Amino acid sequence: MQPRTPLVVCVLLSQVLLLTSAEDLDCTPGFQQKVFHINQPAEFIEDQSILNLTFSDCKGNNKLRYEVSNPYFKVNSDGGLVALRNITAVGRTLFIHARTPHAEDMAELVIVGGKDIQGSLQDIFKFARTSPVPRQKRSIVVSPILIPENQRQPFPRDVGKVVDSDRPEGSKFRLTGKGVDQEPKGIFRINENTGSVSVTRSLDREMIATYQLFVETTDVNGKTLEGPVPLEVIVIDQNDNRPIFREGPYVGHVMEGSPTGTTVMRMTAIDADDPATDNALLRYNIRQQTPDKPSPNMFYIDPEKGDIVTVVSPALLDRETLENPKYELIIEAQDMAGLDVGLTGTATATIVIDDKNDHSPKFTKKEFQATVEEGAVGVIVNLTVEDKDDPTTGAWRAAYTIINGNPGQSFEIHTNPQTNEGMLSVVKPLDYEISAFHTLLIKVENEDPLVPDVSYGPSSTATVHITVLDVNEGPVFYPDPMMVTRRENISVGSVLLTVNATDPDSLQHQTIRYSVYKDPAGWLNINPINGTVDTTAVLDRESPFVHNSVYTALFLAIDSGDPPATGTGTLLITLEDVNDNAPFIYPTVAEVCDDAKNLSFVILGASDKDLHPNTDPFKFEIHKQTVPDKVWKISKINNTHALVSLLQNLNKANYNLPIMVTDSGKPPMTNVTDLRVQVCSCRNSKVDCNAAGALHASVPALLLLCLFSLACL
Repeated sequence: MQPRTPLVVCVLLSQVLLLTSAEDLDCTPGFQQKVFHINQPAEFIEDQSILNLTFSDCKGNNKLRYEVSNPYFKVNSDGGLVALRNITAVGRTLFIHARTPHAEDMAELVIVGGKDIQGSLQDIFKFARTSPVPRQKRSIVVSPILIPENQRQPFPRDVGKVVDSDRPEGSKFRLTGKGVDQEPKGIFRINENTGSVSVTRSLDREMIATYQLFVETTDVNGKTLEGPVPLEVIVIDQNDNRPIFREGPYVGHVMEGSPTGTTVMRMTAIDADDPATDNALLRYNIRQQTPDKPSPNMFYIDPEKGDIVTVVSPALLDRETLENPKYELIIEAQDMAGLDVGLTGTATATIVIDDKNDHSPKFTKKEFQATVEEGAVGVIVNLTVEDKDDPTTGAWRAAYTIINGNPGQSFEIHTNPQTNEGMLSVVKPLDYEISAFHTLLIKVENEDPLVPDVSYGPSSTATVHITVLDVNEGPVFYPDPMMVTRRENISVGSVLLTVNATDPDSLQHQTIRYSVYKDPAGWLNINPINGTVDTTAVLDRESPFVHNSVYTALFLAIDSGDPPATGTGTLLITLEDVNDNAPFIYPTVAEVCDDAKNLSFVILGASDKDLHPNTDPFKFEIHKQTVPDKVWKISKINNTHALVSLLQNLNKANYNLPIMVTDSGKPPMTNVTDLRVQVCSCRNSKVDCNAAGALHASVPALLLLCLFSLACL
């Protein structure tokens, strides 16, 4: 059987990746011819021309370089392909790759009759993304198809061709895979008769970088004769994506006085193009600095890393002398390694010169004056300071301390957070008569410590002279309150005490007069000259104006100043109890049954306004019961209650029973009160106390209620 001529999928690149946005359609960058066929010679002779290649990047071919897939061949500057030594076996295909900064393309030399040699396009051109199928002992041999992205109309256009001079008659080519019969469908197709592979639309490498297709031959019935063989389609990157800064806003901080070369921040942009090409190789530079003082070049950016560093001396990086401690830099990232043809993207970097505490606060003057009335409290003076540091930091905020002249802790000083002033306050009232002048020594520091080479000087302390103004103060009672104890019912005109009030204004020699301010019961009088307090009425401990046996009155002491000042004193009179209140009974009205057998009785209680021992135990008696056969009987239940019982049956009527109750005071007091007893008819456990037959609670119920009341006493 005659051996079949091998099938070779030939790459026919119709357009290369432009590294610029080419607008000139009259020139198509790349090889003018992309596929060559030669017969396998007996030997390739050293330096003998094999064929001539023509490549143009439409920009003058500056820095044109060629690479050949076999290391024993090279392309001269005139485009001639030659062998570097005498060689026989080189394989069935040679690839020639041409590249300039503006364009690149690939051509293929098919050696008819050549023998397979193991190899791959990755080994040939060091493309990390390319992994062609190794050559094996089979009839279908494939090589990658390279197609630039963003091709323009017309479509479809041929990008490769299957060559087979000994293909069986009637056999057909079939192409499958993602991009053909799998999504995205219809991008590639093959002419089943000629083997030409074509693309139907523009490709986007950033969407899909490679397509894995499969080529096979079939008979007229669609049965596979050979294959499928993998076919890789590689989308060649075009510089169609600008660098983008995505992590903004970009804000960096650097301390004032930092050494030259201090790193401030890093700016990083990304480029969606192929990272293995210069299309995504970025370089950084500073396009603009605002403000441009004191130097238009305060900072430098590493073109490869994007690190922004200081380039001026520490003396120029002084926040207090800068026009503005914040700089804005326009940073540009450019692909194509920074060549002019590269695309650019920009972002703004804000750099803040941070403050350090290299300036101590200073008082605006060495001495401050203040006046305050005696007895007053509050802020008396604001101490002002200057500090050149940043007002938003602890290097500017002041902290004040009183270091001398405040033994009684009468003064305090606090910082006003808005103005940074020291607010000196009186917190304990001052007394002019004790001291009319005060002198304070105050120091000021920052919240943050000073840098090592800066210290607090004499201007960080100040003296405050305070003058106390004399005020006419009201007289003061001593003691206050004043307390006395007296028995109630003492005779009118009895002297209780003599009050004592003094005038704090000892230097003014004023006189004092007294008067009654509040006397709720109207019992008291005070001598306006000497302050003697006596009674004008009987003192009654049981008065509603007395609370817990204490009567409260207020007096005024008025000096002779202009205007006069007044002081108030309190008198507390504790009243001792006297047995001056007779006890009284309750209730004074009761109901009983006419039949003594019904347990007819009345429970009486007694109370007394006096205090123990002038109250209970009480003695209960029926007063003036002189009839031979006594009808009523009274008996003691406890110290405060007695039981009045009906001993004989009585007619239904109202009776007055005089009850005498005596307390335990010495001497005791007695009170006689009539108990009005209503005798009612009690039948069938019902009580009828009037002719109309009104019904009342039953007798047993009354009994239970009375017993319960006693139990609670």
